[in-house]
Amino acid sequence: MTDKSPGRRKESMADRVYEALKADIFEFRLIPGDRFSEGDIGGRLQASRTPVREALYRLQREGYVDVLFRSGWQVRPLDFQQVADLYDLRITLERAAVEKLCQLPEPPPTLRTLTAIWNPDHPSERAVGSTVRALDESFHCDLVAAAGNREMTRIHREITERLRIIRRLDFTRDDRIDATYEEHAEILDALRRGEASHAADLLASHIRSSQDAVKEITMERIREAAEYQRQQTTAAEE
Repeated sequence: MTDKSPGRRKESMADRVYEALKADIFEFRLIPGDRFSEGDIGGRLQASRTPVREALYRLQREGYVDVLFRSGWQVRPLDFQQVADLYDLRITLERAAVEKLCQLPEPPPTLRTLTAIWNPDHPSERAVGSTVRALDESFHCDLVAAAGNREMTRIHREITERLRIIRRLDFTRDDRIDATYEEHAEILDALRRGEASHAADLLASHIRSSQDAVKEITMERIREAAEYQRQQTTAAEE
């Protein structure tokens, strides 16, 4: 039976506004630095102020938007130095996890599971689109979790969530998907052989390549979105 209470309706509307705004940010319909008011969002999404505000405060807590004193809201500008710092920390944690994995008496079952995913018998068995993105995130999180340090796993997951908005772009190009499969397979092969130092070096190189690619793709997408906005504004003024 459907719950039609006012509280439930309000929660559902806030969820819908949240998902719509997050999609706009992820797809660069709202680009870093864009400013808007609660009224703008409410009018566009046909929602009242309360669910709009709830959605915006949720996005603020997650680091996607900032509230501006007396002037509405803003999509949080990308801080590439902060992103670089998070990548540095991520590499440090994943290298440490690899070292611990290779010190275990027996290879954890996780390695067999990941090998089946990232070294398929035929290229046609590879995942595509958003599935690759989810599998890649799981690859790195599962490796860290398999090392057995719960605090390391928790911190690594928090970093992963903070980087998700740009890391997802790494899987919008076929060449990057191919590279991900090849590099993951190489890392797993080194782990199965117990070559901790080699596996850690491969992992660090893989993460750095991804970092460089997502920065390049992000800047390209922002330029394209900004140009589209400029054209739309020009057309509206003519």
